[in-house]
Amino acid sequence: MKHFPIFLALEGRRVVLSGGGEAALAKLRLLLKTEAHLTVFAPDPAPEIAEWATQGRLRLVRRRLQPGDAMCAALFYAANDDDAEDARVAKLARADGALTNLVDNLHGSQFITPAIVDRDPVTVAIGTEGAAPVLARQIKRELEERLSPVLGTLARIGKSFRHVAEALPMGRARRDFWADYYDTAGPRAHAAGGEASVRETLDDLLNAHLTRQAAAGHVAFVGSGPGDPDLLTMKARKALDTADVVIYDRLVTPEILELARREALMIDVGKEGFGRHTPQEEINAHIVRHVADGHQVVRLKSGDPTVFGRLDEEVEAVEAAGLSFSIVPGITAASASVATIGQSLTRRGRNANVRFLTGHDMKGFADHDWADLAKPGQVAAIYMGKRAARFIQGRLLMHGADPETPVTVIENASRPNERVLSATLSTLEPELSRANLTGPAVVLLGLAPRTAASLTRPHLEHPTLQEVL
Repeated sequence: MKHFPIFLALEGRRVVLSGGGEAALAKLRLLLKTEAHLTVFAPDPAPEIAEWATQGRLRLVRRRLQPGDAMCAALFYAANDDDAEDARVAKLARADGALTNLVDNLHGSQFITPAIVDRDPVTVAIGTEGAAPVLARQIKRELEERLSPVLGTLARIGKSFRHVAEALPMGRARRDFWADYYDTAGPRAHAAGGEASVRETLDDLLNAHLTRQAAAGHVAFVGSGPGDPDLLTMKARKALDTADVVIYDRLVTPEILELARREALMIDVGKEGFGRHTPQEEINAHIVRHVADGHQVVRLKSGDPTVFGRLDEEVEAVEAAGLSFSIVPGITAASASVATIGQSLTRRGRNANVRFLTGHDMKGFADHDWADLAKPGQVAAIYMGKRAARFIQGRLLMHGADPETPVTVIENASRPNERVLSATLSTLEPELSRANLTGPAVVLLGLAPRTAASLTRPHLEHPTLQEVL
C-alpha cells in the first residue's frame, strides 16, 4: 500500500488550486463539497470558476501562482492542463510546505484523490494506486447503485443522536442498536414518514434496547475453508463480521483474517506439527472465558471444523460450562484438492466410498486398515501425510498394493502458491522429499491429475514437481 487512505478535516483550512480549465473544474466540483477555504490562481479562468468566485464559494486570483501563494495550505492541486506549468507550481507549493497533487501525474504527486461515493456524511473512497482509474469508476458506479439514497440522511440524523445512545453500555449493546437502526428501523421509518418519523423511531428504538436483556455469549465453530477467501461461506463471513473475539488456527490465511471485524480481539492459538504448540486446554479456556463474558466468539479453524479439527473436545468444554455454540461448516482441503486436479472423490465403477485419513495422531504415525486400502480402486485423502509418506508407502506396499497406484500431493490447495506433485505409490518417496513442500498438503491415494487440456491449473514453480498436463 503506497497510499494510506485517510479522511482529512478541511473545515476552515486553506486549499489552493492552480489552473482554470477542464482539469481545474473537475477538481473544484469535488472540493466545493468540503468546508475548506478555496483559493484558485488562474490568469484566464473558466466562466464557472468566475461565477463560483462571485457567489463567494471560492477566492479567485487572476494570475499565475508565485512563491508564497501556497503558504499555510493543507493541500495544493496543480491543474493547469500543462505539464510544465504543473511542475513549476508544484515545486513552489512544496517549498511553501503544502502537500501537492499534480492532476494525471501519479509519480509527481504526494497524495491522490480517490473516486468518491458521496452520501454525506457517509463517504466511500475508492483508490487503485492510480493504476486503474476505469476500475475505480466501475466500483464507484456499482456502489452508487447499491447504497440507498437516504443513507446520508439516516447517518446525519444518527450522528445527532449519538450522545443520547450513550445511555447504552459500550460494545455489543450499542452496536446492536445502531445495526437495528441502519438495517431496518431507520429505512422503514424514512419510507413511512420522512425525517420526522426517523427521529421518533430512534427514541422508541433506544427505549426498546434499554429494556432488552443483554445477549448471552455464544461461540460459532467456523470453517475457514482451504485458504482461498472466495471459498468462504456466506454464513462464515457473517460470523466474522459480528465477532467480538476470533480465536484462530495457524493455517487460517491472512486474507481471511482480514475479513474479521476490525475491532475484534484476535487470538492466535496455532498448532504446528512437531513445532510450536498451544495446549488444547488453553484453547478451551480461551473459548469458555470469552463466551462466559458475554462475547460473540468465532473459533476459526482451517478447512471444515468437523474434519480432524478436534472439534469435540472444544464443544465438550463449552457444554460443560453451560454455554451455547453453533457449527458453520467449511470446504475441507480434500474437496479443494480434487477440484485442483479436476477429479472426483468417488466414481461409479471405481470406488463407492472414500476415506479421510490422518497421517499421524497424538501417538505418532496413525495406523489404518492397510490391507483394505491396498485393494485396487481404493481412494483416500490423507491429511497431515507429508511426514508420514514413507510410513504410508511402506505399509501399503507391504500389504500388496500395486506400486503403480497413482498418488497426488497437493500443497496449499486453492491458494496462490498451490503446487501439485504427481507420483505413483512406488515413487512417492523420495520424490516428495525432493520436492521440499513446506505448506500444508493433502495426499490423494488412488487419484492422478486429469489430463484434459481445458483444466486450468496453477503454475508449478518447483523444478522437481512433474508437469502432468
